[in-house]
Amino acid sequence: MYETLQRQMIQQQLESRGIKSEAVLEAMRQVPRHLFVPEKLQKHAYDDSPLPIGHGQTISQPYIVAFMTEWLGLIPGMKVLEIGTGSGYQTAILAHMATDVYSIELLDEIYSGTRELITDLLYDNITLKCGNGYLGWPEEAPFDRIIVTAAPKRIPEILIEQLKDGGKMIVPVGPVHSVQYLKLIAIKDGEIFESNLLPVRFVPMIE
Repeated sequence: MYETLQRQMIQQQLESRGIKSEAVLEAMRQVPRHLFVPEKLQKHAYDDSPLPIGHGQTISQPYIVAFMTEWLGLIPGMKVLEIGTGSGYQTAILAHMATDVYSIELLDEIYSGTRELITDLLYDNITLKCGNGYLGWPEEAPFDRIIVTAAPKRIPEILIEQLKDGGKMIVPVGPVHSVQYLKLIAIKDGEIFESNLLPVRFVPMIE
């Protein structure tokens, strides 16, 4: 059942809406999304919508996961920082495409379950930490790419500082009950470039 739903997700939600990266599509094929949602919601895991994962948090809809990942422009060998591990689905997608993934989750209740799942699925290139993602992971910086899965009111400068020159960051920005935009931050020759990609709605990032 899940294989059929996953195949339909790829075709109807991703390919038909312009996701072209074969690496992203293959990662979405390889990661069983239903394992990353609560058991009672697994039949909806491949629906075109976000789903609650408990404690006021959500797993993003498949299209947003694919869209953000495609815009990161990942290349094997890259070191990636993820802010907001959540259920670990986006983390697993990143792990299929990059060499080292470092992911931070603020809520211990979510972190504990996700750490167990990631261990059970035998990912050996994911390092998890329970902590304040707003501060990044300075001990492991700099990173080739940073992806933020909760929305700060403004872009944290400390995260930009942890990007390599030539690096990119994807981050939703804006108040929780207002318009948020998914932004692409790029650094080239020490200069910072910022562009809006898509209006979105994410849970707030706690400072």
